[in-house]
Amino acid sequence: MKHMLRPAPIAAALALGLALTPATEVQAQDWFVRAGVTIVDPKDDTGRLAGGALDSSVGTNTQLGLTFGYHFTPNIALELLASSPFTHSVRLNGVKAADVDQLPPTLTLQYYFRPESRFNPFLGIGLNYTWFYEEDPEGPLAGADVAVDNSWGASFQGGVVYKVTDNIEVIGDIRWTDIGSDVWVNGSNVGKVNVDPLIYSVMIGYRF
Repeated sequence: MKHMLRPAPIAAALALGLALTPATEVQAQDWFVRAGVTIVDPKDDTGRLAGGALDSSVGTNTQLGLTFGYHFTPNIALELLASSPFTHSVRLNGVKAADVDQLPPTLTLQYYFRPESRFNPFLGIGLNYTWFYEEDPEGPLAGADVAVDNSWGASFQGGVVYKVTDNIEVIGDIRWTDIGSDVWVNGSNVGKVNVDPLIYSVMIGYRF
């Protein structure tokens, strides 16, 4: 005798099998790398030097920005910001007095709100280290020995990821970073500049 397969028992067996199968969590790829345009825009008034006699300002500069990151979970990631060197013009009482190069590596812990969505906003908090070097005095400081101390400070980030494909994305973000450094001229401390820039980036990213 032939036995017919009955729909009801088959459906019950499939339902039981699905119930016993662990749910598969949607996972983001672990690693990402991003590259694009990064603009460091210091605040307008960075402080007064030489006992208040000199009003200092630091100019904006644009360079290639790079970030490397790792997702511990789809929502939580750790990102390192790097870049090509930034060169800022420094003005004293409106007169250009130096060019200063700096590198601002920043390590940021990020939270992504919608990792399964095409638009994925995120916030981050991190630690910045700014390395100042290649101080090139001119104008009123021509011939002087100028040095700017390196800086440690907090950094806060907000941005959004747009997923183009499963691996390719476009990212826009803005950071505020606490950068404050003592300035030395011919070995004497002439005061502190508080750069505290806004840092804007638009990047293309690849996840793997």
